[in-house]
Amino acid sequence: MSNTGSKSEDSLIQSPSMTSMLEQTANAQNKRYDRQIRIWGPHGQQRLEACRIALLHSTPTGTETLKNLVLGGIASFTVVDDARCSAIDLGNNFMVGPSSLGEPRAKVVTETLQELNESVAGSYIEESPENLINSNPQFFHQFTVVVATQMREQEMVKLDEICREQKITLVAVRSYGLVGLLRPSLPEHCVVESKQDTMVDDLRIYQPWPELQDYAMSFDLNRVDDFTHHHIPYVVILIQAAEAWKASHNGTLPQTSKDRSAFKDMIKGMKRKIEGVPIQEENFDEAAKAAFHAWTPYTIAPEVNAVLNDDAAHSELGPHSSTFWIMVAALRAFVANEGQGTQLPLDGSIPDMHSTTEQYLKLQHLYRERADQDVTAVQAHLASILKCLGKDGTSIGRDVVRHYCKNARSLRVTRYRTLKEEYSKDTCRSRALGNALGLEGEAGTAALYVLLRAADRFYSLHGRFPGSPGSDVDDDVPALKATAHQLLGEYGLGHQTIQDDYIMEMCRFGAGELHVVAAFIGGMAAQEIIKLVTCQFTPMIGTLVFNGISNSTCCFEL
Repeated sequence: MSNTGSKSEDSLIQSPSMTSMLEQTANAQNKRYDRQIRIWGPHGQQRLEACRIALLHSTPTGTETLKNLVLGGIASFTVVDDARCSAIDLGNNFMVGPSSLGEPRAKVVTETLQELNESVAGSYIEESPENLINSNPQFFHQFTVVVATQMREQEMVKLDEICREQKITLVAVRSYGLVGLLRPSLPEHCVVESKQDTMVDDLRIYQPWPELQDYAMSFDLNRVDDFTHHHIPYVVILIQAAEAWKASHNGTLPQTSKDRSAFKDMIKGMKRKIEGVPIQEENFDEAAKAAFHAWTPYTIAPEVNAVLNDDAAHSELGPHSSTFWIMVAALRAFVANEGQGTQLPLDGSIPDMHSTTEQYLKLQHLYRERADQDVTAVQAHLASILKCLGKDGTSIGRDVVRHYCKNARSLRVTRYRTLKEEYSKDTCRSRALGNALGLEGEAGTAALYVLLRAADRFYSLHGRFPGSPGSDVDDDVPALKATAHQLLGEYGLGHQTIQDDYIMEMCRFGAGELHVVAAFIGGMAAQEIIKLVTCQFTPMIGTLVFNGISNSTCCFEL
């Protein structure tokens, strides 16, 4: 007799002891990752804990990148490398010890990394990444992110095509002597929480909605007792001050610098006085500092407007569109209707301010209530859009809608050029490269970018990198110089020159990895990967080159 049915029912019931174990595990995870959860939140951590990483080549640059991700709590990683631990590894790779000499490097690195975080699953494959790219491209389909380290141009182009076809994030990381390179590549990256440092509080004081206006004007500043006067929220003070100013200036708000100074003086003049001397009232000082809210009209940032007007949110919107673009379409509809073409949904949060708890909570309730009304309006637009796309109108929940409304001002979309486009002489933005080679602050770093490309071409011609062990550096210098000049000529930049000092240094590097550079560029790579995985913060665009000679970095959009 089959008991499949009873098994299914039992699986839905958790015993008290099992529930307790799950809670203890969750609490342990929260304690372990407490600091980073404070930065990107539980939902960001969940994305990170679902991330599967493939590391190609376990050299110092790759292991330093992966180390930071393992400590962050990714789901799993797989190291692909056919090399064995050598004396060179002992000098620059902290994941390898003397007892590991001669052992598979992928195996040793995997075991060491797993010791850093037992919650992360690790595996390894003893195979050349370059061979795997050519023989089994389907292997990469299982991963969220592929980290390709110390790989040459030809293989990187092939890998980029494989990853883009499956919408897998590819991150190229490389260190070469005192030079580091970082290049993310994916078709499109959508960010809901870009967490801009310069975000201004969304208070709508310039054009308050009726309920906020009525609440602000309900205070009689001349009659309230001193305690209440000392604790009136500055939002109320600014709205009343704006009304008083408009009443004496033909309905206009401060326009000139002189007017704005006078407006601030008017706010300070609203303080109560003892024998003609204003008493200290912190709420009025806050109002004077935040006075710009009163005369600054609400505007949608150009970056957000670009997202709202993107073809993916209207002309290209279809049944297979992502949740992001469907939500953008709903926000676009809100702006066109309830937002009167100029306003996004209210995010509903207010900053700390000098006030009584009662008055602060009342004000907070007004903002949250308005924000909730905006969420309802966006949800109605969303239901209509989903039905037009042949989907269930409730398939995207209210919590998701609220999340997008709260972060509507932070929406960002980044699209990356393919590596083939960057490397091809027909599609490379040679003018941008030429400009960088001519700028005083960027010329040296741009020259190192060209020399990295030239070193890969040198390898394809000679089967080794310039200055590699066993070769004569002095003989390789003119050969690398000729290769770099040929590369520049192909991009129409034959008139540009690269200093001989940089060419000599590239040959002296011999394609060696210095741990200090590997650790630096690996840390940067891990940071960018976390941005891409959590869909928070704005990731870098283009190719970042670290110049260890001048201790500077430049990002080139080529």
